[in-house]
Amino acid sequence: MPDGRADGRRVTHDDLGAWLIKGNADLVDLAGRFARDPRVTGWCVRPGYRARLMRAGQPVVFWASGSRGRLPYGVWGIGRLTGEPVPGGEPGSPWTVPLDLTVLPGPRRLHRDRLRADPRLAGLEVFRQPQAANPSYLTRAQFTALADHLPGAADVGSGATSAPAAW
Repeated sequence: MPDGRADGRRVTHDDLGAWLIKGNADLVDLAGRFARDPRVTGWCVRPGYRARLMRAGQPVVFWASGSRGRLPYGVWGIGRLTGEPVPGGEPGSPWTVPLDLTVLPGPRRLHRDRLRADPRLAGLEVFRQPQAANPSYLTRAQFTALADHLPGAADVGSGATSAPAAW
């Protein structure tokens, strides 16, 4: 189900833990881009009901995807939305969501194999539908489980206004 959850329900504010946005590190030099500047202030999302649910203050996780195995694909950063997505200039073009997100230094990034090994995270939508368009999501339970792997993530989910300095 491309726009819904594995149980057939659509994403709702009631069970939304965090948005998950993806970048393909095989197609773009994400490692080089983030080495120069780890701050992310905006990212493209697909127009649709999910983009219309996005609001300032909601947690967001950055997922680097790829298939070549040369990089530690998985969670590379965490932050918050700073506003609602803005439609692109042309009909059907991607929207851009404003962010306050910091990409973690390489050694702090969470490899997808580590997350897939956690039974609480093995069912992430990004694992079930890796080719799906942005944004993906984590449920509240999944975001809580992610926080166990990424100290400081719980602060984002609790309404803290900025990422902890440890990120």
